[in-house]
Amino acid sequence: MYSNKDKKSLTELSKNLLKGDTSLFPEAPEKQAADLQKVLVFHEHQYYVLNNPLISDFEYDQLFKKLEAIEKAHPELISSDSPTQRVSNDLTERFNTVPHTVPMLSLNNSYNAEDLKDFDESIKKLCLLPEDMEIEYVVEPKFDGGSIALIYEDDQLVRGATRGNGVKGDEMTANARVIRSVPLKAEFSKHGIQKAEMRGEVVIRKDVFEKMNKERLKKGLEPFANPRNTASGGLRMKDPKEASQRGLVAFLYTIGYAADKDGNDMIPSFRTHEKSMQVLGELGFKVPGESHKLCKNIEEAAAFCAEWEAKRESYEYEIDGMVVKVNDIALQEKAGFTSHHPRWAMAYKFKAKQATTKLINVEYQVGKVGAITPVAKLEPVALAGVTIRSVSLHNEEFITERDLHLGDTVLVERAGDVIPYIVKAMKDLRDGSETKIKFPTNCPSCDTVLAKPEGEAKWQCTNYDCEAQVLQRAIHHISKDAMNIDGFGKSYVERFYELGLIKSLADIYRLDYEKIAALEGFGEKSAMNLKSAIEKAKQQPIHRLLYSLSVHHLGKKVSQMLAQNIDHVLDLQSWSLETFIDIKDIGPKVAENVVQFFSDEKNIALLKEMESLGVNLTQMDDDKVKAVNEDGPLFGKTILFTGKLQIMGRKEAQEKAIAAGAQNVSSVSGNLNILVVGEKAGSKLKKAQALGTVEIYTEEEFLSILDG
Repeated sequence: MYSNKDKKSLTELSKNLLKGDTSLFPEAPEKQAADLQKVLVFHEHQYYVLNNPLISDFEYDQLFKKLEAIEKAHPELISSDSPTQRVSNDLTERFNTVPHTVPMLSLNNSYNAEDLKDFDESIKKLCLLPEDMEIEYVVEPKFDGGSIALIYEDDQLVRGATRGNGVKGDEMTANARVIRSVPLKAEFSKHGIQKAEMRGEVVIRKDVFEKMNKERLKKGLEPFANPRNTASGGLRMKDPKEASQRGLVAFLYTIGYAADKDGNDMIPSFRTHEKSMQVLGELGFKVPGESHKLCKNIEEAAAFCAEWEAKRESYEYEIDGMVVKVNDIALQEKAGFTSHHPRWAMAYKFKAKQATTKLINVEYQVGKVGAITPVAKLEPVALAGVTIRSVSLHNEEFITERDLHLGDTVLVERAGDVIPYIVKAMKDLRDGSETKIKFPTNCPSCDTVLAKPEGEAKWQCTNYDCEAQVLQRAIHHISKDAMNIDGFGKSYVERFYELGLIKSLADIYRLDYEKIAALEGFGEKSAMNLKSAIEKAKQQPIHRLLYSLSVHHLGKKVSQMLAQNIDHVLDLQSWSLETFIDIKDIGPKVAENVVQFFSDEKNIALLKEMESLGVNLTQMDDDKVKAVNEDGPLFGKTILFTGKLQIMGRKEAQEKAIAAGAQNVSSVSGNLNILVVGEKAGSKLKKAQALGTVEIYTEEEFLSILDG
């Protein structure tokens, strides 16, 4: 971005400006303001992007104050891309949801070099390339932070957003502006680009994170858990001034969208991913440097991944893997996308980290259907960027199999760098002070004798009115996948339950908002926002209500199936076991549980009470089955996919089959019409061949049928 000549002249200009007294305005204020803006942008780039400051923090602050003084005296000189304008004075009470220009997809994961070889072979098949051809790949760090999308129009930063669900994210432009590695102005117009959307990851340097936590401890504050959550949380802070104190850094890793003033796609003009990243670097963005490499083939890419796995701890930022991308943009376009991920990129995930610590105690949690889950309490241990204090032990059998004792030194792993997991007890380190873990015989909440139903792995409390169960059912009821009551979190449910405001699910819909407004930490506005969210939730489709009732084994999919076959939730009261089982994919266990639930007068009374409070119990459009495509080439056919698909993901293939009029099934039987086989197809292929009545197709043949 800056030549050596530029660096020398801007450094010299900085020294001259530091000597001058801006209060006297010896030169035209326009020139001084322009000069100060120029040198401050230069020093921000040196410090935040290149990690190579050329002046001290104190000197930077002096230059910043001089610019502030001039702009205060001459407000007409303030421009939107001035370094003083990064932090706004506006608090963001609520983030708006905004659509991404193009979806921010996930990445397909790999954990070894063999997966990368399979990925390389799939690219060659997708792009119809010779098997012995070498494909160039770019390998970059998979940063462990918060994903963002930045939009520039006419060279100005106009919007920042979080990843969200990949299609829409939370708009956080004010917080994006305070990230000093994000240019407020970037000259995309030099490349003929009028509008561009970049994707990146916001992270915090490890040493900055440690310093922040030391400062928090000095002030008597709780330390932050890990850099990833701290960075992600910084993007969503209401006050940009607080966000600016998080030490956030944004690495840009791709251009998701770029168009000229006529809307023409400009990404192909870069020709390679490497070139597009070079352009972003020249425009002033922070892009991976020494931690990225252009590799001539997949073997070199795999070796570079292994190299970085070995030295990940020495890197300045938390990374949980490397990302391997096809370099040629034309090949990227040929390979295309699934609904989940680009086919031309793969994440090479590093192996899970392990650590040893002491098992201090075991606590027993009661779930929404009475299942008892033992939870190990550990001496705090840092693992893959997170401090681990608690680990689920799943059930009594898990404890027995691993012969776990209180006081044991245990080996803890974060599977996939996400879920903590006890691998084993280090029995050789026992000194005789350890004690065997005794699983309780009675519920820790209501003292009911525990039972283990046939076929279940966990002991259960059979008292439906057990306080712990009532609370957990309420927490599940308001959750995102159930009634999705916006802003009504677990902590609110626990607090309201403790205060006696919630004793059943129906109580959620008749809360005393005056009492809530008077509670510490609430106020009238918060109470009214909660009321608005609950009123909105009353109109959720009935498949959500069914899932929210915590009927054992009744998941989201079966709830949707049931909703499609009834007009009113209470219709299920008259259903027999056979009626449920007649619906495809509903087994006897879930059928028995639903029949039992709707045979209980207390549950029927609860649902009627909820309906009287305005909760919808009637089928809506969202519950209805999509119309079958009777004109599709596969209308009336049953279809099954087996083996590893190369051209598309399993879900995408099933969606294509439905769009063509087919019905997806889960097993090979005499009712199966079509079997589509991918690589390493096993027993299902053999069974279909033995039947002799099943049409067997490759992926390519399946797609050719869809194309007519």
